[in-house]
Amino acid sequence: MNKNEQKEQILIRVTGHDRRGLTTSIMSILSRYGASILDIGQADIHATLSLGILIRISDTNSGQVMKELLFKATELGVNIGFSPVSDEEYEAWVDRQGKNRYILTIIGRSLSAANIEATTHVIAAQGFNIDSILRLTGRQSIRRQSQSVRACIEFSLRGTPNDYDMLQAQLMQMSHEQGIDFSFQKDDMYRRMRRLICFDMDSTLIQTECIDELARRAGVGKEVAQITERAMRGEIDFRESFIQRVALLKGLDASVMADIAEKLPMTEGVDRLMSVLKRCGYKIAILSGGFTYFGEYLQRKYGIDYVYANQLEIDQNNRLTGGFVGDIIDGKRKAELLKLIAQVEKVNLEQTIAVGDGANDLPMISEAGLGIAFHAKPRVQATAEQNITTIGLDGVLYFLGMKDSYLGEAGKL
Repeated sequence: MNKNEQKEQILIRVTGHDRRGLTTSIMSILSRYGASILDIGQADIHATLSLGILIRISDTNSGQVMKELLFKATELGVNIGFSPVSDEEYEAWVDRQGKNRYILTIIGRSLSAANIEATTHVIAAQGFNIDSILRLTGRQSIRRQSQSVRACIEFSLRGTPNDYDMLQAQLMQMSHEQGIDFSFQKDDMYRRMRRLICFDMDSTLIQTECIDELARRAGVGKEVAQITERAMRGEIDFRESFIQRVALLKGLDASVMADIAEKLPMTEGVDRLMSVLKRCGYKIAILSGGFTYFGEYLQRKYGIDYVYANQLEIDQNNRLTGGFVGDIIDGKRKAELLKLIAQVEKVNLEQTIAVGDGANDLPMISEAGLGIAFHAKPRVQATAEQNITTIGLDGVLYFLGMKDSYLGEAGKL
């Protein structure tokens, strides 16, 4: 380098119809003049390219480089623009890279301009800069309707929220008013390295409460359902409600459990979610205030690693006694089991996920690195930091940052 040679930064912006070899052509010109690449980013939306390249180059070569790039852009049929970036502007940009990074994910059956407006309004009010916006779901057909249609967008944010509690309140309000779901997470190494996921069973993995199904067979459905709802809303202690409900099942033939298990209504998205989690090497646990018989049925169906639930006591005539065996799996015990399994699997708590819908799931949702309320009761939604209410359980995958294209599902949904 000549002692008197000066360097300058130039931001190059290329837009137009995407075509093979475009980036190679640009880089060929830049490389001939010894340009350094300080930053580069590209997006492709409906075959329309947007490419940005920040270069540092000798001021004696910059004019010739821009001239050749203009000729090449004309040849390729794309638009190109140049902006100088001063040393001070560049250094200020470098300094901003030390700020915290967060990921805000929004999900719905579809996403509108109004949804994006509401989201970006919250982002701006909290003082964040948007680094990138990424669609995680595959492209939707406008001709074919699908029951599994879903839309998810991920915002990569830089900065620190002005008021975290207010942020959560704003997101919750947006969720209720706009009919979309959200997840706000710090973008650190733990988010990209989750290893253990713990599910509630009843009204989470399955669309029923097993004790209610048993109660209907025993002819006490109404009485048990009333106690169940009060417990799930957190109005009465789970342990006491459990004892009361199980007592009402006394005398029921235990053989009905097999029939109930075969007819369990699975929650939307469970098959897809379990398949992906197993392929990705996750350890999966059921931590349920329900019953071991049904948890073990799901364990066999999906290859689940751990099942902790309540065991009904059965007498010598194969009838329920109205009692149970062992300790009750309540909310406190669920949180303890999450931590215990994490220790056994040598997993940091920040790498754990908990998913549930009821008040007795709150302790494990709060304990996990990522706690998700799924189609939950109002109290649980208000407490949990991440909520899914609009789509199926496979929405969890998007909170983990997975794209449909990663899963071989990039086509039309």
